[in-house]
Amino acid sequence: MILPLLTIASSKNRGRGVFTTEQIPAHTVIEIAPVIVVSAIEREKLEQTLLYDYIFEWGEDSKMAAVALGYISIYNHSNNPNCTYDMDFEHQTITIKTLHKIEIGAELFINYMCPEGPSADPVWFEQK
Repeated sequence: MILPLLTIASSKNRGRGVFTTEQIPAHTVIEIAPVIVVSAIEREKLEQTLLYDYIFEWGEDSKMAAVALGYISIYNHSNNPNCTYDMDFEHQTITIKTLHKIEIGAELFINYMCPEGPSADPVWFEQK
């Protein structure tokens, strides 16, 4: 499920990103996407490819990985995001929800290091 008010567009200095074409209320589920789960061994292989920057650590021990379908892998990172995400290991889905009201035309961000929202933890690509 992807709300029809979401769109992918160019994001300044970030490639592509997810934007809204309408105002979105706080705490609105805007996307529920299935994932393809890969084993720890398969994850090692994926980490040697371009997909490394797009996969999610998966499972209670974070040793597996998930390739998210839908728009999930296009949301850009922010330490102070306007959305959260929830990984449902049992149903193999990721859900994106707004933290607060989002204005028309705004880019939607998640925090790659902290699904619940704001965090100062650095992301791997800022450490390179």
